[in-house]
Amino acid sequence: MSEPFLSSDEYDERAHQLYNDGKYDEAIETLREGLELYAHAVELHVGLGYARLARDEFAWARRAFEEAVALDADHEDALAGLGEVLLKFGDRSGALACFDRILALGFRDDHDLMLQIGRALFREGVLDQARRFFQVAITAHPDSADAAACVGYASHRLCDEGSSLYWLRRALELEPLHAEARIYLANLLYDRGEYEAALFHLERTQPEDHCDGLAIWRLIELKRGVYRLTDEDPELEPWHSRIDELAGEAEPEDLLLAEIEAMGPDGQIRDPRQLELFGTLLTELQGMKIRSGPGGSEQHRVALPNGVTYAGTWEEIVLQMGVAISPTDAERYIQGSARAGLLRILH
Repeated sequence: MSEPFLSSDEYDERAHQLYNDGKYDEAIETLREGLELYAHAVELHVGLGYARLARDEFAWARRAFEEAVALDADHEDALAGLGEVLLKFGDRSGALACFDRILALGFRDDHDLMLQIGRALFREGVLDQARRFFQVAITAHPDSADAAACVGYASHRLCDEGSSLYWLRRALELEPLHAEARIYLANLLYDRGEYEAALFHLERTQPEDHCDGLAIWRLIELKRGVYRLTDEDPELEPWHSRIDELAGEAEPEDLLLAEIEAMGPDGQIRDPRQLELFGTLLTELQGMKIRSGPGGSEQHRVALPNGVTYAGTWEEIVLQMGVAISPTDAERYIQGSARAGLLRILH
């Protein structure tokens, strides 16, 4: 039972703590209780919007943010939340209007808010605008390693490799312990064929810095190649252990696909110089893919959830799958199947 006579600020603080603890249901209940007493408390509406957003309840989140904006049209957090949820509904112009309003209100110096907006745009693939807000953040806070790294990530997604390298290196100058930026830079250097530079950065990370196995596998293969280590070498043991930990957290279908991607035709893990082994850190994102024209002869490889793989042109893969469709529709069929989660395009 809630305590009597709590102020709206106290309800907001309680909900904020619950939100930070990942207890979204309890946060929502607390905020709803508060709104029964303080229906015009903007902060409670804003908090409710973010709690709903965390639960992917986009329609409810939109309603909460719209109510907050109706009470205070210039509330920066309400505008940021509304913009983020509008992106989820595909309303980019509406979202950008909210975000630009925040700039007009004079919040360019708000480091966290600029990064929040930039990341929301980045997640939804609005990359040019994401980079714009990251650049606003780094301009106002030139000593921010996070802002520099974010400019680097967005630049990479925009195929501006030179800028990406510059800003990732700048992030590490500002904060040498910025593991995410260092791992990203290492992967980017690896894909450029700069293996010694990639190894230089990977060796300056710890196993617990890694949230997926991509860079770890690359580190293991580079160490084996450069230092002539065996898989059983004690130096590699912590890295293999981290891979096992990550595997324990992964879904079974993800494990199967990862194993398939790491195997060569002979069943062996490929040499690190074979760049098709992993691709870049973000090759599986739609924004990084390059589409070939219909009927092209480019070779591809796809994997089904059950582990079966097919290789060849789009048309050859479709024939192997036993699907009877027009050859001109082969790529469209496979791309559509990938979007639906029925298969995965490996390259």
